[in-house]
Amino acid sequence: MKSTSYSEKVLDHFRNPRNVGTLKGDDVAIGRVGNPVCGDLMEFYIRVKNNRIEDIRFKTFGCGSAIATASMITELAKGKTLEQALSITRKDVADELDGLPPIKMHCSNLAADALKDAIRNFQNKKEPKVKATENSKISGNPMPSAEKFLGKGVYLAIENPSLFSGKRTLVVDRGEASIDTAIALTEQSPRVVFVSGSAEKNMASGIKEKLHEAGVKMLYQSEILEIMGVREVEKVRIHNMDEDEEYELFVDAVVMLP
Repeated sequence: MKSTSYSEKVLDHFRNPRNVGTLKGDDVAIGRVGNPVCGDLMEFYIRVKNNRIEDIRFKTFGCGSAIATASMITELAKGKTLEQALSITRKDVADELDGLPPIKMHCSNLAADALKDAIRNFQNKKEPKVKATENSKISGNPMPSAEKFLGKGVYLAIENPSLFSGKRTLVVDRGEASIDTAIALTEQSPRVVFVSGSAEKNMASGIKEKLHEAGVKMLYQSEILEIMGVREVEKVRIHNMDEDEEYELFVDAVVMLP
């Protein structure tokens, strides 16, 4: 990490991270998030008493910025009520660290998302990972959870590409038009993911090359089980059909062309 690219606060929290570790007990909730595209993984542990975060710990497998942002957010959240902690944004984290390089802003997203996941798991009193029901799987028409977020992160058409500037965008494979859309959106954001139910070997090499050259990340043999969030899209639950595994991917927008 170069001091010319990272603030002294980022370097300090990277070299001397606060609140590293785990917590145990009935009053502890865990938030787990991961981004298979960049490879960062993060876990947050919170102990809640009287609706306030009494203690907080984290573990992460990621870059120096991921460590620094997780460390900082534990300091921001400790002692806060759950409602106050839920209002912490990635901008708050970045500002407290005196800024982050644009390419590393997703790390502050990951830290904030992990904290929110822990809080919601405590509020819902459920395990971090919940199986989706079979009838929530994507089909020719938008799933019920998609309809809930129409205009709030779910798009059935692209009328204003600039709305996707800098957003983590997931494009669902609906044929040639969706491929062209994914490639076009890379002009607005470097974080475009294309999810397809097809196996990699079944996709035409020319199409794979076009997507790769544009910088689109590919998720093969995968489908969306559920779109989640409070007021807007925050994450999706993905089913990897090849491995028969599920995981959550944090996104800001989901494009599902008719």
